[in-house]
Amino acid sequence: MTTLRFAAIGIDHRHIFGMAANMIEAGAEFAGWWTQGHPNTEEGFVERFPDVPRANSANALLEDPSIDLILLSCIPRDRATWAVQAMEAGKDVLTDKPGCTTLDQLATIKATVATTGRIWSIDFSERFEVPAVTRAAELVAEGAIGRVIQTLGIGPHRLNRDTRPDWFFDRAAYGGILTDIASHQIDQFLFFTGSTDAEVTFASAANYANPDDHGLQDFGEIALRSAQGHGYIRVDWYTPDALPTWGDGRLTILGTEGYIELRKYVDVGSDGTDHVILVNGTRCEKIDASGSDLPFFARFSADLRDRTEIAMTQAHVFKVCELSLKAQAMAESAPR
Repeated sequence: MTTLRFAAIGIDHRHIFGMAANMIEAGAEFAGWWTQGHPNTEEGFVERFPDVPRANSANALLEDPSIDLILLSCIPRDRATWAVQAMEAGKDVLTDKPGCTTLDQLATIKATVATTGRIWSIDFSERFEVPAVTRAAELVAEGAIGRVIQTLGIGPHRLNRDTRPDWFFDRAAYGGILTDIASHQIDQFLFFTGSTDAEVTFASAANYANPDDHGLQDFGEIALRSAQGHGYIRVDWYTPDALPTWGDGRLTILGTEGYIELRKYVDVGSDGTDHVILVNGTRCEKIDASGSDLPFFARFSADLRDRTEIAMTQAHVFKVCELSLKAQAMAESAPR
C-alpha cells in the first residue's frame, strides 16, 4: 500500500466530518463519497470537503480497486449491511458508532471478518478525537493513580430537535440509547481498566422528557463488572441550551493511588476544552491537555498497511458492540 485511499458511504451523521478530516491528517487521500438522498449534513460536508467528488453510486466506490478503506456514517441500522458489502469487496472499514444495531448483525460482521480477513473498526470519537483522553492514558500508563479499578463515564447530549432527521426518533433505526451513545463509555471502561471481557450487571433506558416521541430513549445507564474493575455509565439527551457546547462529557478514572477526572468539552467557569484533573499522593492539579496528540488515526492507518492491531484490537471492537447490545436488551426487558 502506498498512499492510503478512502471513500465514505453515508454522511447521515456529522461524525463523518471528524472521521474524514482525521484520516486526511494521518496522510490518507479522500477519493470520493456517496450517500442516500440529501441529508441535512450534506451542505456542511461539502463545505469541508469541496474537492472530493460525489460518486454516482456506492458500488462505484466499492468496485474501485484503488480504494483501500470505506468510512461509514449512514443510518445506524444500515451500517452493518454496508460494512459486509465493503469487506466482501476487499475493503477495510471504519464506521461511526454504533457499528451495528442487533446481535444478529454483529454475528454477520464477525463471520465476514473471519472469512475475508478485512479490518472492521469503529471510531469511538469520545476517546480517539479527544486530546484529554490521550493525556489521561499517558498518566495511567505512567502509574500516576496506581491500578485502575473503576471508571465513571457520563455522556450528556443536546437534543437539537429541529436539526434531527426522522430516523433519530426511530428505535429500530438508531438502535437504542445504550447501543448508540453508551458505546463510547463502554469502550473507555474496557480500555482504562484493561478488560477484555465484562458483565453487564444493570441496565436501564427510558423516555422521561419527550413522551410524544415514542421511539426516542432520552436517558440510559449501565453498570459493568470485570475481573479488572467496575464501571458506571450514564447517558442522556438533556443538555440545556445555555451550555456553550453539545454536552458536558466527563470521565472519572479511579485508581488505587489517586484519581483522574476529564472534563472533555467544557468546564463551566474555565476557558477552553480538555481539562484533566489529577489527584494523587503528591499532585493535585488541573492540566490543560488541549495540545495532546490524537494518535489513533495514524496508528490505524499503519494497521491497515501492516495488518496489525496497534490502534485497537478487533476483539475489543467486537466486545464493545456485544456489551452495548446486551445492555440495551437488558434495559428493554426490565419491568417498567
